[in-house]
Amino acid sequence: MKRNPILKFSVLLSAAIFTTHLAYAQTKPLQISGVYPHLATFNESWDKQNWLKKDVTKSYGDGGENGIGAITPWAGKLWMVTYSPHMPKGSSDKLYSIDDQLHVTIHPESIGGTPANRMIHKESKQLITSNYFIDEQGKIRVIPFSVMPGRMTATARHLTDPANMVYFYDMEGKVYEVNVHTLAVKKLFEKPVPGWHGKGAYTAQNLLVVANNGEDAVFKITKDILKVGDVPHNTEEKGVLASWDGNTWKIIERKQFTDVTGPGGIYGSPDDKSPLWSIGWDRRSVMLKLLDAGQWYSYRLPKAAHTYDHWGGWYTEWPRIREVGNGKMLMDMHAMMYDFPKTFSRANSGGIKPINSHLRYIPDFCNWNNQLVIATDETTVLENPMAGRAQSNLWFGQWNDLTTWGGATGWGGPWDKDDVKAGVPSDPFLVNGFDQKILHLAQTSDKPVSFTIQIDKTGHNQWEDYKTISVPANGYQYLIFPDQFLATWVRFKTDADCNATAFFHFTGKMQERQDSMFSTLAAIQDKSGFNASLIRPANFNKNLQVFNINSKKYSEVDQKLATITNTVDSTSQMMRLLSFKKSYTMDDASVIIKDNTGTFRLPKTSEVYETFQYRDKREVESERFMLNIQGTFYEVGREAGFLAMRPITTHHKKIIDFCTWRGLLVLSGTRKNAKPDGHYFGNADNGLWYGGIDDMWKMGKPAGQGGVWKNVSVKAKDPSLPYLMTGYDQKRVAITTDKDASITLEVDFDLAGFHTYKTFFVKAGQTLNYEFPKGFSAHWVRAVSDQDCKATVWFTYQ
Repeated sequence: MKRNPILKFSVLLSAAIFTTHLAYAQTKPLQISGVYPHLATFNESWDKQNWLKKDVTKSYGDGGENGIGAITPWAGKLWMVTYSPHMPKGSSDKLYSIDDQLHVTIHPESIGGTPANRMIHKESKQLITSNYFIDEQGKIRVIPFSVMPGRMTATARHLTDPANMVYFYDMEGKVYEVNVHTLAVKKLFEKPVPGWHGKGAYTAQNLLVVANNGEDAVFKITKDILKVGDVPHNTEEKGVLASWDGNTWKIIERKQFTDVTGPGGIYGSPDDKSPLWSIGWDRRSVMLKLLDAGQWYSYRLPKAAHTYDHWGGWYTEWPRIREVGNGKMLMDMHAMMYDFPKTFSRANSGGIKPINSHLRYIPDFCNWNNQLVIATDETTVLENPMAGRAQSNLWFGQWNDLTTWGGATGWGGPWDKDDVKAGVPSDPFLVNGFDQKILHLAQTSDKPVSFTIQIDKTGHNQWEDYKTISVPANGYQYLIFPDQFLATWVRFKTDADCNATAFFHFTGKMQERQDSMFSTLAAIQDKSGFNASLIRPANFNKNLQVFNINSKKYSEVDQKLATITNTVDSTSQMMRLLSFKKSYTMDDASVIIKDNTGTFRLPKTSEVYETFQYRDKREVESERFMLNIQGTFYEVGREAGFLAMRPITTHHKKIIDFCTWRGLLVLSGTRKNAKPDGHYFGNADNGLWYGGIDDMWKMGKPAGQGGVWKNVSVKAKDPSLPYLMTGYDQKRVAITTDKDASITLEVDFDLAGFHTYKTFFVKAGQTLNYEFPKGFSAHWVRAVSDQDCKATVWFTYQ
């Protein structure tokens, strides 16, 4: 029988296509939770320059940090620059490009430094990032640091010759003028405005506006070197937002500001009438400044974390407002992301809506190849000897993926112990899109004060009275907003001059049940064996070091997550650097932690956690660390400390160690019989869980129980230690005393002192049970008795 030639060709073609698809599947790069391990960036000369001495534990220069400062789609590729800290004259950091097959090119023109600027110059058709000028064909020209030194943080369009010139702004405050064709450089200003940690710069409405998010620390600033402004006169004056019209500098506000941009984004303002936006913060909340028709306006939003609050701006990097495809803009500030409308203006301030809170430390993000791409500043060796070398990576995903991260939980307000004038409204504060909302009000005058709450429902600057609340002399009141409450902005007025506080707590929706992606981690109640390993990003190479505590076996893991055993045994190094040091204590009531911000209590979960050793404190994102205590992860800022901590998840797992490596979160404590599932890799000796840092939110919401006292003798009027309350959505308390007594619960909602929440009269020998109303939240709670007695005050968070 003769074969049909068409059929034969079809079979051969199908086989060829199958073979091609199979080859592609076999060569397709490994991806876990949006992270491609092979794309991780490192300081390439780190091992040569910084680890020749055996006991080096910290570095503040080349290689101490490896953040990805800017990412930009251009010339058919994704371009990015990395940075080391404090390197105005260059470093071993590189200029990278990535093609659509995720192949990486490290460009030989790289000069390193500490860059985060990126701008596309429309007229000359060039991407400008760091000191690099890249044309449409990918040809690179460079201004050497010998000609233009600085830690380049922003590039902006020119005021009078935008077709041929641009401005460069650096962290120390220098302003350069550069010809985009000849690359001729002219330094316009050495230090025109105060602040020492320059960030954003943007040109709009015939002004160059610059932002600075830190205050005098590296060198002393004196008034004589400035064109405008002065040294700080009080603790409120940190950083600056300032403008230059080509002749005169002006101070807009003496606060900490980061990004400056507008609806034109990376291309610059589309015309002289378009609005300009800048984001910043102070001790009260996040600030959003608007320049519209030559006038400045202020809006306020919550902070999701206090880990960004350093007075020098070190821990804030480059929060952005940026277009991310399909006409959508994304704003990231203080660990919260927002859907930000391009139409934001004085007449139309509606549309801003929170998306999530997050753990990633994010310098930049963009849209590339129909994906949202996020850059990080992840693993550093800054005061972190547990990591061998600094490294970061990119995250790839979609807009909807962001909604699976943390709920929009945060705090802040327009007033926090501020002197206010009767009848003068506060700045508007965002309430749109938040779930559970509570308002804390306080005032310190010697007579009652009425606070009028006004709302702007749609963001069209149309205000109406919502409610008036009387706060007693030197008193406190709270208001929980109903579920059906709808508004975009809220503001406040008082009927008398006073020192006032108006401060919100928002509790976002939590993931109730743990995602199945964590099933290979041993549960706390498991009786079977599990992998107890120490883990560490290596120093001399780019592998992950693994030491199994039980089997005493050492191995390494490469970028394909394959196990390597024929390597130099670094067991002694790991044992020296990764020894377990317990950072908490316990009593019958709860966990106790202590640092220079105070002594505090945290919930318990299971006594099994006290039967084995595990890592309870480690840096996993640059300059902030995680606590892993009694099965709950908490985020803590290096400077903000325990006072400002927030709970992330209660996981109920036997997590022995944790770190970040190649942009992945790595967890030790997997089941011996675990099987590969896309997150588990390894074998019976070195099996580990790999994912993204913001997968943590999917481990389950924070929960636990414990008390400030458990059947202990207490003194009248002597407050207990503070007990963590923020981040838990369902709360109740049980109070027992051995004699009739009044027990008062006090709350600290703004990290600035306690206020009386409620007093309970408890009869001797009886237990009083109380459930906090839905939506009630504060940062800390404590108890005070009016009698010497033996008491228990026991909180249950579910």
